[in-house]
Amino acid sequence: MESVRSVGLDVHADSIAIAVAEPGRGEPGTLGTIPNDTAMLLKRLRKLGRVKCCYEAGPTGFGLHRDRTAVGIDCIVVAPSLVPMKAGDRVKTDRRDAVKLARFLRSGHLTEVHVPDAATEGMRDLERARQAAKRAERTARHHLGKFLLRHGRRYPGKTAWTRAHVAWIRVQRFEQEAQQRVLEDYLKSVEDVGERVVRHTQSIVELVESWSLRPLVKALQALRGANIITAKVLGAELGDLARFETAPQLMGYLGLVPSEHSSGETRQQGRITRAGNGHARRILVEAAWAYRFRASKSAAIRARSRGVSDEVQRIAWRVQERLCARYRKLMARGKNKNRIIVAIARELAGFVWAIGHQPKLLEA
Repeated sequence: MESVRSVGLDVHADSIAIAVAEPGRGEPGTLGTIPNDTAMLLKRLRKLGRVKCCYEAGPTGFGLHRDRTAVGIDCIVVAPSLVPMKAGDRVKTDRRDAVKLARFLRSGHLTEVHVPDAATEGMRDLERARQAAKRAERTARHHLGKFLLRHGRRYPGKTAWTRAHVAWIRVQRFEQEAQQRVLEDYLKSVEDVGERVVRHTQSIVELVESWSLRPLVKALQALRGANIITAKVLGAELGDLARFETAPQLMGYLGLVPSEHSSGETRQQGRITRAGNGHARRILVEAAWAYRFRASKSAAIRARSRGVSDEVQRIAWRVQERLCARYRKLMARGKNKNRIIVAIARELAGFVWAIGHQPKLLEA
């Protein structure tokens, strides 16, 4: 039987360092560094016979994985933060990194990253672009608000960034022309990033209809606090939920489980691990705030639930009954509100897993 060589690839924008670990216990060797060229890398790998290669997830994306898989080469993408490291190792080079990957790939000590299909990756890029636009919008609003406050312009209304608030900003006038131009520039920045958010939101609503994960996105909207943006983020970031065998596995992937340091008879738990996918964790925590109030099926939830299977709707109602009651119970015990919301988000992740494992998400 032909032996399989383990190949570690340290990938950069312009170069790829290659190391090979032969079967057995020998030290991996380096094959040098080549330009980041698909054809050249394929030629090098084919000379090695039967191989299994890996590289760390990073800014170069999943293109290398797809190219190698398309030609029948076993290739995985690994999590950089979970690659074992020696505490006293102070020398880091591309070749050393490639050797380390080859060694741990052979021993099976690397954690593989889920690689989404091209369509799901595209939808992920879209929702992350919207998230970046929302951050830019908050920053632009903050700059404008503090500029007005610095010059004693306080909005008399209760809620900021409503139509009335923006109309009030537009009628503000400064004696100094320089300050007036600053106001106009800040206001224009707020309007520009606001238009970006609207464009990305419209694109999400439009493109989700032709996406393979549309049934999951539609089903998740039956949950309280999960509009189309929330459901779309969960679908794009998590992909097919069938890859998670249990609900605790999904909770751990989202970093919503408590950290722990136990030894002997002592068991000490700390804050959540915050490992895994931070985008999905953030959106779940935002959705968890909707369970502060009593369980009810609002008109918006009923509208989003049209076309969703009866079993998914029963799960969504069970979510409300449990999590709304749990929030009140924990508040009555004097727990910190932010910790309560994180606990609610952790349980909400379990219900998301349950919906994703339903054989029938939408009505026939």
